[in-house]
Amino acid sequence: MRIAYITLHWPRTGASSIGKKISNQVRQWRNLSNEVEFFSHLHPDPSGEKLIEGKRLYYQNNKSFFQTEWNRISAAKKLIKEVSAFRPDVIYLRWGMYVYPVQKIFKIAPTIVEINTNDYKEHKLLGATLNLYNQLTRSIFLSAASGLIFTSQELSQDPVFTKFNKQFTVITNGIDLENCPFYEAPNNMPPHLLFIGTPGMPWHGVEKLRDFARSFPDVYIDILGYDALPDKSPAPQNIHFHGYQHGELYENILKDADAAIGSISLHLNGMQEASPFKVRDYAARGIPCILPYKDTDLSDIACDEIFNIPNAPDNITSHGKQIHDFIFNMRGRRMNRSIISERINIISKEEQRIYFFKYFLNAN
Repeated sequence: MRIAYITLHWPRTGASSIGKKISNQVRQWRNLSNEVEFFSHLHPDPSGEKLIEGKRLYYQNNKSFFQTEWNRISAAKKLIKEVSAFRPDVIYLRWGMYVYPVQKIFKIAPTIVEINTNDYKEHKLLGATLNLYNQLTRSIFLSAASGLIFTSQELSQDPVFTKFNKQFTVITNGIDLENCPFYEAPNNMPPHLLFIGTPGMPWHGVEKLRDFARSFPDVYIDILGYDALPDKSPAPQNIHFHGYQHGELYENILKDADAAIGSISLHLNGMQEASPFKVRDYAARGIPCILPYKDTDLSDIACDEIFNIPNAPDNITSHGKQIHDFIFNMRGRRMNRSIISERINIISKEEQRIYFFKYFLNAN
């Protein structure tokens, strides 16, 4: 089977969580005897990080909105030509905001769209213009898709998607356990709490850690992905910002964590459930996890190293003492990988994804 994998707008660096996911998926699909090509519609990456291998269709961001949009459209037209020349049997499109004339890919081959967020609610956080644009155009992809793959059960049952009446399946985000290290517990004093997030995403809720740090100065907090709090306010001395890291520097910070916490304000996205990469990064390495939402794979596991708290505006303040005590209790402990391996291992997830692709080949 020939599979075209498409992402829109954003540079996908090999070291990013999404980049790792895509690279691991492509490798697994090839291991299952498929021919795969990755197509990236993107603006240049100012960080200079190494990008995923594949066809890259660049456009330039411009001070003028209309010039930027024209550049995006020109790159999208080139994308369509490249995908058509590849002659795929199936197209896999990671959800992204519509750009003209990407709808033409749906005429090339059966196209499966991956739904990894509630875009209808998320875009309300991105400003009136982008929100209106998304509301007016989102049905172009969702109506034309042959099938949908959701990363959580909650998304698959949301009326903003079910109204399109598409064949679907739920496949959560996975991790390559075979190539993921497992670390012995560090037993720090003070204990280290780890958080990984991305600036510009309010639902990550990093600012809540400021108040937690003030209330519990005996916990050291490592924050990856940020150089400062979103509002640039001073942070307590027990918060250490590491910015964006990868490779050995990234692993050393994870290795030293006594516990880690997932996205803290998912409620801002109108979501109660998710399967984020960072928590799989934590769990695969044995780091005890605090889950401030329902994790599709992990929340129902009876395990002392998993601590569930509510997905609510006051979740850190209302459960601050319990979080503090959990972190201290996890010193010198690690999660048993055998408990979670079947839930988060990418191999079985990608076998399921390929099986779903084949359904549409047989249907045509």
